[in-house]
Amino acid sequence: MLSYQHIYHAGNLADVHKHALLAWMLAYLAVKDKPLTYIETHGGRALYDLSGDEALRTGEAAQGIKKVRSWFAPDHPYARVLKQVETENGPNSYPGSPLIAASLLRPTDQIHIAELHPREHAALELALSPFPAKIHNRDGFEMAHALTPPTPRRGLMLIDPSYEVKDDYAAIPRHISKIARAWNVGIIALWYPLLVSKAHLPMLNALTKAHPDALRHEVRFPPARPGHGMVGSGMFIINAPYGTQDEAKRLSAKFATL
Repeated sequence: MLSYQHIYHAGNLADVHKHALLAWMLAYLAVKDKPLTYIETHGGRALYDLSGDEALRTGEAAQGIKKVRSWFAPDHPYARVLKQVETENGPNSYPGSPLIAASLLRPTDQIHIAELHPREHAALELALSPFPAKIHNRDGFEMAHALTPPTPRRGLMLIDPSYEVKDDYAAIPRHISKIARAWNVGIIALWYPLLVSKAHLPMLNALTKAHPDALRHEVRFPPARPGHGMVGSGMFIINAPYGTQDEAKRLSAKFATL
């Protein structure tokens, strides 16, 4: 299915959680001169207009980054990218994870982003055209398996599907186990929603059983609107960089104030 477009949800509280942790990890990795590989399986369009009809229709950004921007000091890598993107594209611009990664990484790093949706793929190519990123118009998991282990072997993979394909919940543990075996030194970060239906729990149980040392971090927040099924955001991170747990705890304290 190719109906999902993230513009309706860009900048929401789940994005804040996911993007703050992603930016922190990438900035940490980029401190060393040694090059790295960044792989993202479901890229989206990378650059979003929060003043557009789609974003305004849901109001999720207003309850997300527009409300909690002050959580992040100017020197936090997430805040640095937000400022850079707004300076270059306007005050209502918001970066998706591909643009966050491209903004924080160096010319010596390898960047691979997959996106199947035709319009999202075209927008992704345009948004990342100033960067040396490779954009793949193919299934993200196919790309992930084809590229692992990558060169350089040091690096991070973000898996951030829409979960509109319900089989994703059953398939993701199998995909991650195969990727982790092929790329045992890679940081593998999975984003997932916390759902009222609890459809995510069997997936998390399988992942935790297979990867007991991984970092599992979850935050909760009010539903975006009455009846909305997502009430929180989770990140499951294999080989989490040193200090990620401390950053996760800081985010937990911020989300607890909502």
